[in-house]
Amino acid sequence: MVTVALVGLGDIGLGAHLPALLRSAEVRLVAVADPVASHRDAASALVDGVVAVGSSLDDALATGPDGVVLATPPWATPELAIAALRAGRFVLAEKPVATSVAAAAVYDALTAAERARLQIGLTYRHDPAIRRLESWIGDGVLGGPLLVRAHIYDERRDPADGEHLDRIRGTLAHGMPVVHEGAHVFDWLAHLLGPGGLSVDDAWALRTDADLPAPNLTGARLSHPAGHRVLAEFGWLTDALPRCELTFLGPRGLATLDGATFDLRLETAAGEQTVVFPGERGPRCFDLQVARFAALVRGDTVAPDPDLDAGLAALAVAERVATRAMDGVTA
Repeated sequence: MVTVALVGLGDIGLGAHLPALLRSAEVRLVAVADPVASHRDAASALVDGVVAVGSSLDDALATGPDGVVLATPPWATPELAIAALRAGRFVLAEKPVATSVAAAAVYDALTAAERARLQIGLTYRHDPAIRRLESWIGDGVLGGPLLVRAHIYDERRDPADGEHLDRIRGTLAHGMPVVHEGAHVFDWLAHLLGPGGLSVDDAWALRTDADLPAPNLTGARLSHPAGHRVLAEFGWLTDALPRCELTFLGPRGLATLDGATFDLRLETAAGEQTVVFPGERGPRCFDLQVARFAALVRGDTVAPDPDLDAGLAALAVAERVATRAMDGVTA
């Protein structure tokens, strides 16, 4: 059985990675670590004393895991990922891989063997809904070219939840929502639309509250060499949020991906169908991700999926959107 340590015990660590690791029959959790005492206390209650609890990556590595899961913020991830890889471990690193393309340049120092042990946590790529969409697009069910609309709204502001507001404001200080949320969306689109990459035609940003450290709403128009067009919006920290969904409209049909459940709806001249996959989207995707990471560590697969190149490509598109958006924003 693969042994794994989890470093980073914030919301995504405690709420998604830790439960998936504990559910898995393919891995054994041997350590958790976080520099924040309250995070360690919360994790200790969940692991019930059966794993080591530490404050740093070094503490986690001291337990001798085969792999390390980094559920850390993007400003901390590069240094930790490189340290764990150079210690000979496999690494599953949360997206985005860094806060900027410049900050991600440190990954250039990795050897080919080290890169081959680094899987990127573009978690929702693993969902069967993405695979079904890929088949609909690839088989021409929708026709083409496609108009893709991505409305990614998350992190609703709750005035009564000061801790959440402070945490998301802190994340916003390291980049607009597109930098953090765009990693998933642009990875899906690269996977679904095929080779060639997305070009940013134009972009915009809006700060709905003057005291926010960066604009909290962002949007862009993008184009793909195959003729597809993408309209993308990302937003945080408003008291109410629009529906989160992606639509793929072609001459032969319309596919809609529910952003919360990943239920799919297909409308064509032949009629309508809805595809609902078993279980909840989050646990389903994190369980599939753990299984893929375990296969990489065991050597059942020869390359990480998604790999560092995929993480860097998604970050680059998100950064281009953020840069174009800020061109038209005054302080």
